[in-house]
Amino acid sequence: MKVKGLRWVVLSMIMLVSIINYLDRGTLSYMWVANQKIEYPAESVIYNSETNTYTFTEESGTTSVVPFDRVKPLENGGYELTKVGGIATELGIVDSNLPEAEFKVQTKKILAGITIFFMIAYGLSQLFSGKLYDKIGTRKGFALSALVWGAADAFTFLASGLKSLTAFRFMLGLGEAGPWPGTTKSNAEWFPSKERAFGQGLFNASTSVGAILAPIVIGFLYLSFGWKLTFILVGSLAVIWIIPWLIINKKGPKEHPWITDKERDYILSGQPEAQTTAPIKAKSWGELLSKKKNYALIIGRFFIDPVWWMFVTFIPIYLIEEFNLDIKQVAFSAWVPYVGAAIGAFTGGWFSGYLQKRGKSLNFARKTAKVVGACIAMPGIIGATMAVTATSAVLMMAIILCGYQFYCSNIQTLAADFHYGKTVGSLAGLGGAAAVLGTILAMYAVPYITTVSWVPFFILGGSLFPISIMFVFLFGGKIQNIDLDEKK
Repeated sequence: MKVKGLRWVVLSMIMLVSIINYLDRGTLSYMWVANQKIEYPAESVIYNSETNTYTFTEESGTTSVVPFDRVKPLENGGYELTKVGGIATELGIVDSNLPEAEFKVQTKKILAGITIFFMIAYGLSQLFSGKLYDKIGTRKGFALSALVWGAADAFTFLASGLKSLTAFRFMLGLGEAGPWPGTTKSNAEWFPSKERAFGQGLFNASTSVGAILAPIVIGFLYLSFGWKLTFILVGSLAVIWIIPWLIINKKGPKEHPWITDKERDYILSGQPEAQTTAPIKAKSWGELLSKKKNYALIIGRFFIDPVWWMFVTFIPIYLIEEFNLDIKQVAFSAWVPYVGAAIGAFTGGWFSGYLQKRGKSLNFARKTAKVVGACIAMPGIIGATMAVTATSAVLMMAIILCGYQFYCSNIQTLAADFHYGKTVGSLAGLGGAAAVLGTILAMYAVPYITTVSWVPFFILGGSLFPISIMFVFLFGGKIQNIDLDEKK
């Protein structure tokens, strides 16, 4: 059996699991605080001026006392109660009866703390996953990663408190990082150099699709089944995906029994590394760190990746705090920024390849695309600081993430631009680990810079674009393959 366009089939399987990856990743963020707005008639509500609280009586006769700042009088004489829910309160990690201001501070700090532990595991996994994928190959590497993170997310239903919840998220981070160096390596194997940025862009677009689906899918599952069953259902998807992956991705393009001769020749003839017969051994971390060019990727990602993680982690909290949205409203709003991200990922990868097809050098194409991506994001940053409605806020964030993904589709390919073979995954892993370190610092800062306003949040995100570009240009020099240069 021969399959036309087999490289796209392999990439589509990676895109599918990246969508699942983001569903698993979003489970905590979208269920951490899951408020619901409920209307009550005036006769079922009593206000106590001494304690500044409201007592609500349900139809069943049960009563609940809530702080005044969670209640909104309605024009019809009734009251709207913002009923606090979600994992934070259901596991007793944060007291739902805290005053709203203190509740906001506590939920952000604890979520940031859990995310930091996730990111530590994610960074370690980025570092070692690159080496692992170089050693065992992308076929086994992706299967192992999906098994680890899928099981971690599914078993989170067993969490009983902050420690166990953090432990499961740590395990999730160990598995979830693999596809990033893995995809860079897979694209280097399956695509000619002129299509790699486009392939990377499609992969990044698929992560945005996962982020688009996350608030909708997770919100629906949470309201229908609760948080425990949601973890089980979403986590099992990654494990199920392993079966078709192992069937389809049998071998690399040189030996795969389903690939056509035409496609094999097209792939290999477009890979500069395939034009040399001189063996190039895999480089150690020490050797990679000794090359100035490699720091264009390592430091560039240290500064740019926190932008994505800041939004992925805190968009739900931002919409809840700033615009008082409940879980249904978050589900119908939080997906919008990731539409922009998907567009940016797709067009960013296409743009770089388009420039090369028009005769521009790899160096010109990659650098120009990064600058364009940053320029796209800046108007969104400015607009987000002035947003007065949830609609305008999510639209501005869509512009920001469009620029971010346009940029990232062309920085993540640097590992394959500079190296090939068993070095690509290793450098991609180093870049991913540096990105995680930058993200951890940002996660630590966010709860403190947003105590009064979310404006500093957007200013921080905007400042990271020019800083990242500066280091790419400073260290990258002319973007071309280091390994082949050394063999000349």
